[in-house]
Amino acid sequence: MQRNILFLQGPITPFFKLLADNLSAHGCVCFRINLCFGDWLFWRGRDSTQFRGRQQQWPAFIEQYLDQHQITDIVLLGEQRFYHQQAIRLANARGIQVVTTDFGYLRPDWITFERNGMSANSDFPRKPEQIMAMAEGLPDPDLKQQFNDSFVRQVFWDMQYHLLSTALRFLYPGYRSHQLHHPIWVYLGTGLRLLKLRLFRQRKATKVIEAFVQSNARYMVFPLQMANDFQIRAYSDYDSLEQAIDEVVASFASHAPEDMSLIIKLHPLDPGLTNWRSICYKRAKSYAVTDRVHFIDGGSLDDLIAHCEGVVTINSTVGIWSLRQDKPTIALGEAVYKIEGLTHAGTLNQFWCSPLLPSPSLCRSFFRALAAGIQIRGVYYNQPGLGIAVEQAAKRLIQNKINRFES
Repeated sequence: MQRNILFLQGPITPFFKLLADNLSAHGCVCFRINLCFGDWLFWRGRDSTQFRGRQQQWPAFIEQYLDQHQITDIVLLGEQRFYHQQAIRLANARGIQVVTTDFGYLRPDWITFERNGMSANSDFPRKPEQIMAMAEGLPDPDLKQQFNDSFVRQVFWDMQYHLLSTALRFLYPGYRSHQLHHPIWVYLGTGLRLLKLRLFRQRKATKVIEAFVQSNARYMVFPLQMANDFQIRAYSDYDSLEQAIDEVVASFASHAPEDMSLIIKLHPLDPGLTNWRSICYKRAKSYAVTDRVHFIDGGSLDDLIAHCEGVVTINSTVGIWSLRQDKPTIALGEAVYKIEGLTHAGTLNQFWCSPLLPSPSLCRSFFRALAAGIQIRGVYYNQPGLGIAVEQAAKRLIQNKINRFES
């Protein structure tokens, strides 16, 4: 059967273009719809279709496109973006396979490549017995880092994409981005924050962590996610990150042991447009726990988790890291790892005093199945990891092994 594969918006990297080159060499026909100049920029050199209309025109446009070109597969990043939601709805009605990609659950050098979506939309099983059976006979994944990514290249390509898309938006007048903030403010805020991190915040955070470790003090960790993260916006009941902070601090104040502290860690790529430190301390003050709530920007996440009594997260991939270190973990939103026996099945109020440890055997099976079925080794921004990821993604698509849990 002829494979006609449509690429929509993806990671800001040549990953999709290189993947299309590989698939084309194996007889697939690859299509692309660009929604903004940045999409064109990272697809240049290959044929593509430009959609310049309004959002209201997109559903009819993509419906006709899918039928006209007899699309068999769609590959995209961010299944909750408006344009992608409409495409997925129409694809599902036609039996078209949808494959989503993003940074890997098993970071730092893995990429997610799975059917239908991530988190709540993931097809990965949630029943422990299914996971145990699925992992039978699979090898333990080598979780030691094999490939280095390039943060400098990631930043450069990201700025290229967003700034040029903004400057040349007249070429795609109907496009509406899913981003919450103007890219100029995001880059200025991120740059200033990283400068402060380098000058003094990193050292301060490291000292806080060292003080807790050396004193054997009890503490839980609450790593913040990006406020604009779709993991919060689409896969949790929270309207905002601030709402989640309020719930966690209130619960901690009412139910945590009096000799326990809560360390709140800022996301490493937070753009600094919101003063999360102030918000956290205001919440701590309102619940009379300012002496037990600590906010840090920087420091080693590994060290922080290694000595903690548990991790509270909405649905961050930090939850995967904490499970790898056999730490009690509670996911307040939907997550691929929110599985009875892995994460705490009780309430947040119960977690502070009676956190449940993850089952070692289920953890092992979970990582085996996760790596074999919906993760591929490699990175988005640097060779040779980028090339390895392209090869594996193409192989899984061509051999119909998306979400096939086998060695």
